[in-house]
Amino acid sequence: MSIQWYPGHMTKARRTIAESMPAQDVIIEVLDARMPLASENPVLAELRGQKPCIKVLNKSDLADPAVTTAWLRHFEAERAAPSDEAPGDASPGGKVLAIAISASQPGEARRRIPELCKRLAPPKNGPGKVVRAMIVGIPNVGKSTLINALMERKVAKVGDEPAVTKSQQLVTLKTGMAISDNPGILWPKIDDEAASFRLAVGGAIPDTAIDYQSVALFAAGYFLRRYPELLVARYKLKELPETAAALIEEIGRRRGCLRSGGAVDLHKASDILVHDFRAGRLGRVSLEEPPGLEAPSGIEESA
Repeated sequence: MSIQWYPGHMTKARRTIAESMPAQDVIIEVLDARMPLASENPVLAELRGQKPCIKVLNKSDLADPAVTTAWLRHFEAERAAPSDEAPGDASPGGKVLAIAISASQPGEARRRIPELCKRLAPPKNGPGKVVRAMIVGIPNVGKSTLINALMERKVAKVGDEPAVTKSQQLVTLKTGMAISDNPGILWPKIDDEAASFRLAVGGAIPDTAIDYQSVALFAAGYFLRRYPELLVARYKLKELPETAAALIEEIGRRRGCLRSGGAVDLHKASDILVHDFRAGRLGRVSLEEPPGLEAPSGIEESA
């Protein structure tokens, strides 16, 4: 599944971020902890250049904790690797630190993120000299939720759908640090099929732009390989289906998604599986592992 999704507001958001980037001391890139690599936007990496960056693995309370720990180690190893472009620096894109947070522990974000910004930002002396940071990321990774946590009050609109934030917003924390929140942007064309499916399953791509059944087949195949016990528990399965298609049909039967004649409504069954994942009803699930941490195999993805 190759996706082209670049509406007008994303073009405007990209331009706004590009224009604001030179004035920033630190970039805070919010990633989905369930798919940190798929939710990294190469356009943002290009715009950031050598600016120091904090990679925030958000929604970590929904992700597999062991996999999240592996991702943090991966980013740490990547940060420590020598750069050909900037000898002695942390990475080709400038110094990078990574942390995992969740909306259920806003105090952790308020404590750690300003501390890390101060570590990465150059010293500021004199009146009016404050650390400036920009929050960026793809749609629906929790940027506005993060800025509300940092401000300790609701200053940004949030919602469980992409493109809730429409324009840039500048706020000042109690510490004096200035932070700008920006609309989420996707890159012009997503050619990596697996990444496209992960983004669709996670809700980064509007539902109107995806084929629910194809997305659910991808998710079902992955869950069968990686988290079979969670599927058994959630859908009260007596035995594990052999294919992704069989799993979706079984979910449809058990949830009453039947058409006249008893045929399963596959679209409704697919909707249930995808939204169970997004809401965390399956349990703590990650959609991808860092290099070297391979998922089990042996289950076919489709009929």
